[in-house]
Amino acid sequence: MMILALESSAAACSVALTRDGELVAQNWQNSGLTHSRTLLPMVDSLLKNSGQRLEEVDVVAVAAGPGSFTGLRIGVATAKGLAWPGDKDCAPCSTLESMAWPLVHLVGKVIVCAMDARRKQVYNALFLATGEGLERLSPDRAISLAELGEELKKYENSKIVVGDGAKLCYNTLTEQGVQLELAPANLRLQGAWGVARAAEELAAQGALVKGRDLVPVYHRLSQAERERLERENQNLNNEGDHRNV
Repeated sequence: MMILALESSAAACSVALTRDGELVAQNWQNSGLTHSRTLLPMVDSLLKNSGQRLEEVDVVAVAAGPGSFTGLRIGVATAKGLAWPGDKDCAPCSTLESMAWPLVHLVGKVIVCAMDARRKQVYNALFLATGEGLERLSPDRAISLAELGEELKKYENSKIVVGDGAKLCYNTLTEQGVQLELAPANLRLQGAWGVARAAEELAAQGALVKGRDLVPVYHRLSQAERERLERENQNLNNEGDHRNV
């Protein structure tokens, strides 16, 4: 099975191609350019340089969330566009699970996946590395750093934190007395190889979808949606005050 994987959930952007679990090629950059400019050209150069054609790809995988709302939309829209002409299967992969896969060899460690969600929160999930796979210890969620720190104190295993929110998580939680190791820089940020590995698990579970059913998974309302709800609630409160006068 050949998988083309896309990762655009945060500042770094990457694409990878795997065949039967083996990495064929990967293109990764953290240049600050917008993913709308870089993602498709990265796919095109990856396929050309590896001597493969899109028609040979069996599954298009994408980090579907959580993450940057704009980045997720770009990634999902690109995956849809690549999959639709050939009616290819798609793998909507958890961004958090995907970033844990490169650390699966650290047997017995709790992998703390963290993305900065602002508002003193992180997008987070916890996994236990088994060497051959991952054991999920928590769902994907948006959680406050204070709550995460208290939860991690319950685990006696050594812990390693990974993701673009790893430094924030490490600095804050070590001040709370949580013993944490920071993943090395080359394994810390999100990458498309992890997405491809997560896609293999989805394929084994029969959880692939078609492009028309591929959607981002945000895990939290956008700022614009939060502000709209706040305005609506304020208007309702004002109307109630007027009726009570």
